Amino acid sequence: MSYTPYRPSSAWLGLAADIGLPLAGYYTLHAMGADDWLALLVATAAAGARLIAVALWTRRVSWFAAIMLGVFGVGLALAFIGGSPRFLLLKDSFTTAVIGAVFLSSLAGSRPLTLSAAQSWRPGLGEELERLYREVPAGRRAFRISTLGWGLGMLAEAVLRIPLIYLLPIEVMVGLSTALMIAAMILLTLWNAAYITSAARREPVLEVLLPGSMRGRVGRQVRPDAPYAEACPK
Repeated sequence: MSYTPYRPSSAWLGLAADIGLPLAGYYTLHAMGADDWLALLVATAAAGARLIAVALWTRRVSWFAAIMLGVFGVGLALAFIGGSPRFLLLKDSFTTAVIGAVFLSSLAGSRPLTLSAAQSWRPGLGEELERLYREVPAGRRAFRISTLGWGLGMLAEAVLRIPLIYLLPIEVMVGLSTALMIAAMILLTLWNAAYITSAARREPVLEVLLPGSMRGRVGRQVRPDAPYAEACPK
C-alpha cells in the first residue's frame, strides 16, 4: 500500500481554511464597521465556497466547512429576527451548541466527526484511518472518545456563556464571548492531543494518529501500512 507521510503544515492549512476563512471574513467586516447581516453573509459565502471547492477537488465533504456553513447560515437567519443586544450575544452560545450537537450526533452514525475531519486534513492516510476505525477496537475507541470530548466541551462552553450574558455588562461580554470560544477551542485541542498521545502510548498502533515527529517516541515503532494483525500489541 502506498503511504503519504503526514505533513502537519497541510493539516493546519486545511483546518485554517475550513474555519479561518469564514471567521476572518466575519470579523474583518465587523472591524470595518459593516452590519452584522453583511458580515454573516460574507462568512456564509466563504464557508460555502470552501465546502464546494474541497468537494470538487477531493470528492470528499469537508465536515468542518459544512459545520461553519450551517453555523453562519443560521446566524444570518437569526440576524434578521433582531432583538436585544443580549439576545444577539446568545447567538454565540447557539453557534457552539450546534457544533457540540453535531459532534455528539455523529456518534450515532457510522462515522464519528473526528474520523471524517482527520481524513479531510490528511487525505494521504484516508484509507489507513478508515481501517484503523473499522478493524481495530483501540482505534474505534480513540475516535469516539475524541468526538465525545469535543461535543461535550463545546456544549459546556455554550452553557457557560448564557448566565454570563445576563450577569455582566454588554460591553464586557462582547469581547469575552469571543474569548470564551477561542479558549474552548485551544483547551479542547490540547486535551485531544494529550489524549491521543496517551492512547498511543498504551496502543502503539495508534501512532499513525500522531505527527510524524512524535512517532516512535511514545511506544514501539509501527509501520503505518503494516497489517493490523501485526501492528496490534499481542
